[in-house]
Amino acid sequence: MPTIRLGDYLTVPTSGLLDGTPYEHLEKAELSDFLTLWVDWHCQALSRLPHRIHPTAQIHPTAIIGDDVIIGPRARVWEFSTIRAGSVLCADVSVGFNCEVTRSFLGERAVLGHRIGINRTLVGADAHLSANLTVAAISMWSPHMNNPEREIILRAPDGLYRCGTPRFGALIGDRVQTGNRISLGPGLALGRDCRIASGVTLAARTIPDHSVITAPHASDVHIRQRPAHRGRTPVPGSDAC
Repeated sequence: MPTIRLGDYLTVPTSGLLDGTPYEHLEKAELSDFLTLWVDWHCQALSRLPHRIHPTAQIHPTAIIGDDVIIGPRARVWEFSTIRAGSVLCADVSVGFNCEVTRSFLGERAVLGHRIGINRTLVGADAHLSANLTVAAISMWSPHMNNPEREIILRAPDGLYRCGTPRFGALIGDRVQTGNRISLGPGLALGRDCRIASGVTLAARTIPDHSVITAPHASDVHIRQRPAHRGRTPVPGSDAC
């Protein structure tokens, strides 16, 4: 089976927030192993941190923060956003208006625009995800989506990659940038420095570093003239319309 090493996509945090926790070994982990150990890693991190929300973090009063969430120095969470289910926001992360972040890891200086929903997703340092982006983590082909059973599998150049779990959204590399109205996952590994144009839907595959992903846009449509009117020609000043 192919391997997906997190260090080929993500840079380990350097602010010191996660020093002494399993997250400091993030770059060495293999994706499927990490997904299996993620909950245990997070519990260990919570037990070792002096404060799970750094004093310099800025949380808007309307934001909802789960009791098991870790938020780093100078991170910002704006109006009406929800961060929950063991998510990690590293130093200088910005989560915009009306976002939902569930069981996700956001690397240092990552930016989420407004109305973004991500689930079971790892986002690299300096990534910038624009408005109205969704990362799904459950296959619609599971018989019951509230209790998913279908394992998430990615297509890689050297074969199929089995994630070992029915819940995985995406691995989004450092410095990835996206347009708006994008649907990703379940099961996606985006290499570093990728660009995704607006309107893209993408899942179940690996994408190499520096790729540009586009979809048909309005600028690509064909324009033609309507046929000439075949009735009688209106007389100027008449009531014909």
